[in-house]
Amino acid sequence: MLGEANRLRILCELGLECRPVTDVITATGMGQSNVSFHLRVLREAGFVRAERRGPFIYYCLADPELLHILHDLKQWLDTRQALVAGMDHQLSRPTRPPSAGARTKGG
Repeated sequence: MLGEANRLRILCELGLECRPVTDVITATGMGQSNVSFHLRVLREAGFVRAERRGPFIYYCLADPELLHILHDLKQWLDTRQALVAGMDHQLSRPTRPPSAGARTKGG
């Protein structure tokens, strides 16, 4: 369920405040039909709840504890991405052959 990046973005943007779909669209930069689809899936899975306020439907996290879990997940992902980027950088650096005057192992 949360392996879909757009759903994670939506959940992180909601925070603890109930927000109308238009706010989620603006915050994520996603299209209206895409946001509505993911909000429906998240609601059916119990991650968000919907509240009708006049002609608008507001969405918020179903459980405030989910915000802490999402924050921890984001920190873990950021750390992991930094580590992977560091490893990619090390792997992409060209290795220099030993200089002509340097002694090599076994030589």
